[in-house]
Amino acid sequence: MFAIRTSLRTPIRAIVALALALGASACAGIPDQTVTRASIVDAPPRAATLALDIKEISVTVPKTLQVSEANSYYPSGDIVWRGDPAGDRHAQVAAIFEEAMTRGTEQMKNGIPASLDVEVTRFHAQTEKVHYSVGGVHDMTFTITLRNPATGEAITPTRRINAHLKGYGGSQAVAADSRGETAKVRITEHLAGAIRQELTQPGSYQPDSLGLMAMFASK
Repeated sequence: MFAIRTSLRTPIRAIVALALALGASACAGIPDQTVTRASIVDAPPRAATLALDIKEISVTVPKTLQVSEANSYYPSGDIVWRGDPAGDRHAQVAAIFEEAMTRGTEQMKNGIPASLDVEVTRFHAQTEKVHYSVGGVHDMTFTITLRNPATGEAITPTRRINAHLKGYGGSQAVAADSRGETAKVRITEHLAGAIRQELTQPGSYQPDSLGLMAMFASK
């Protein structure tokens, strides 16, 4: 697997408040109150705004995710990405997430200390054929876990985030590219906003409404 770990600051405070405020809230829908590392929830019950101090960010893109370079309308594969030159797509996706997660948490410096683990499970952006014709969906799914920065122990359940984004097509895509609003720029900003909202108000993030295009997004 491809992983990026970014150390932000050395942990210095206790995490009891986070375990009580966020962890307990996220566990509310799980019958067994014991949360294991394998537990994944799509979204916890919405909690009050939290103040976090993100000490470290770790992004993992497993090598088991299959890459497709097919230039079709909807190629199979877990990773479809054309926003960088041909190369290691796992590493490129990891770099996008690392940048996005850093941006999204850059103001989180005063609050309960936590490390953020992110694992990408799907990154299905547009192919060239879709980008220059009908447009479609950037379909991105990942999991997040907050951990004790001193011990690495999970202090919240792992939860799944579906961060789908409408992709431009045809003349709209060309115009956006010409002004620097590329798919990479849009996706990075979108992911940054998603993690910012989900960490400060757990359970509040919802992906964009895609209408009929939702059928092309992962469930």
